[in-house]
Amino acid sequence: MKLARVVGTVVSTRKDPKLEGLKFFLLQDLGRDLKLKDSIVVAADSVGCGVGEVVLYASGSSARQTEQTDNRPCDATVMAIIDSIDTSDGKGSYSKAAGD
Repeated sequence: MKLARVVGTVVSTRKDPKLEGLKFFLLQDLGRDLKLKDSIVVAADSVGCGVGEVVLYASGSSARQTEQTDNRPCDATVMAIIDSIDTSDGKGSYSKAAGD
């Protein structure tokens, strides 16, 4: 799994029928220091995330292991909304409650 920040939404009115009912978000990967990287991915949402949140997402075949994405053509899925992150060096600390 990878860390990312939800930076936008993706809306598609025409899509494969297997994707109907899924919400899609634009995720920007985070580095170990929790700074935004250049890489961006579109991911299906399986947990009810929103723009601005820090999330964990899975890609590849692991992305199809949720109830919402089972047997669907998804290559990335948000699997968790992060509440806090603590690292031993303090360089990667994050708290949703603090608004980091």
